[in-house]
Amino acid sequence: MDNDVSAGSTASTSTLGHIALGLTLLAFGIGYTGIIDGVTAANSVSLATYVGGLALFVLGILEFRGGNGFNGTAFAGLGAFWFTWATGADGKVSADAAGAFLVLFALLGLTLTVGAARGPFGQGVYGLFTLALVLLAIGAFADSGMLAKIAGWVAAVSGLLAWYGATAALAHWPVAFGKTSRGGAVATG
Repeated sequence: MDNDVSAGSTASTSTLGHIALGLTLLAFGIGYTGIIDGVTAANSVSLATYVGGLALFVLGILEFRGGNGFNGTAFAGLGAFWFTWATGADGKVSADAAGAFLVLFALLGLTLTVGAARGPFGQGVYGLFTLALVLLAIGAFADSGMLAKIAGWVAAVSGLLAWYGATAALAHWPVAFGKTSRGGAVATG
């Protein structure tokens, strides 16, 4: 174990949370893009349920316990999103209900975007996530597969940013984007 990050610290739960968010967003986004033949967003249900849902929710509770209200809110809220999304995936709810659900959680994404540390690893991740949800919601209301594909690409980029930021923090890679003031972003210089 790295001496700089002790077990149970908010730094380690923050990094793990951003990795979980990144991987879930990547799987979710890739499923919507249709870039891999035969892989759909519904194929990411298990990952969304356990990694995005359960793991992020638990990490959010640990972040609250460690005194990090922003990451606690982000991870617990996003854990609730992923768990709920996974239970309604693959046409288990109407398109209008799915669109309304996505709009409601886009509001959470907007809150996280405004509250996150400035930069691509804070506001960038949550801003792109919010944009993806808005595009998916409009696509659901309008029955537009093209908007869903665009949303998938936006979600995948958001996932790559979250994953890279967490990996950079864990590996102590230098990044040009600098340090954050409140732990919302994980990459440091």
